[in-house]
Amino acid sequence: MTDPYDGFDINDPDLPKAIKKAAFTSGGFPYDEKLDSDEYDTQMYALQKQLVLNQEHMAKAGTRTIILFEGRDAAGKGGTIERFLENLNRRYNFSVALPKPSDREATQWYFQRYVDWLPAAGEMVLFDRSWYNRAVVEPVMGFSTPEQTELFLEEAPEFEKRLTRDGIKLFKFWLSIGREMQIKRFHDRRHDPLKGWKLSPVDIKALGKWDEYSEARDRMFRLTDTEHAPWTVIRANDKNRLRLNAIRVVLHALDYEGKDVGEIGKIDPKIVMSGKEFLGVKGE
Repeated sequence: MTDPYDGFDINDPDLPKAIKKAAFTSGGFPYDEKLDSDEYDTQMYALQKQLVLNQEHMAKAGTRTIILFEGRDAAGKGGTIERFLENLNRRYNFSVALPKPSDREATQWYFQRYVDWLPAAGEMVLFDRSWYNRAVVEPVMGFSTPEQTELFLEEAPEFEKRLTRDGIKLFKFWLSIGREMQIKRFHDRRHDPLKGWKLSPVDIKALGKWDEYSEARDRMFRLTDTEHAPWTVIRANDKNRLRLNAIRVVLHALDYEGKDVGEIGKIDPKIVMSGKEFLGVKGE
């Protein structure tokens, strides 16, 4: 079967109308329109107040939190992390986006360079891609061997068990977008002078490996979705709904003084699902 997206020219200034029209609802996204901006601002303000309260609790109680953000390129990881951190003290709440390993790091135990960034008491660390590079991006793009990937998939649940046993709160998010939405966002980046730097040759190459990414992701879910460190999937075609629901998932799972469940709001079951639920849904 011929891939309808094969040969798509990201440099074409005129995005094909069919792709643009289908982008928002692609991948089985359950809404036809974006969440109203005013409603989004109101809800986000309430959530960020709760994040500040949790920050105060973390400082007093010495709790530690890790949030992993995974997903295809242009899924909205960076923007969601920024909304988490927007009104927090960056000294104790920070984002980690590690570059390609150095020659020395490439010879280390795979998890070793991530350990350096684990939180101390009172800290929250948000990973913009994490050790799960070894499960999806690296094998699909040929940056790791099958043997390395197999070893990782075996070790990851045990590594995470050590973290959670030590009292660290661990959240694992996969941000899910449809194929047309990814193409549209790549196109928008390519033609935006302020965002062109976000589009790399690897991103473009990934467009032709959609199915390979899906297969790697599904296998990752099957082998690393555990009781102590489950996966949460968030449909991300609408960035507003994505950001609100990601913050809600975290806040509902944490205990802190001043927690207001009503102000946090309900998690949207049309947007958020478990890894196991996602595997049973055809879409992305």
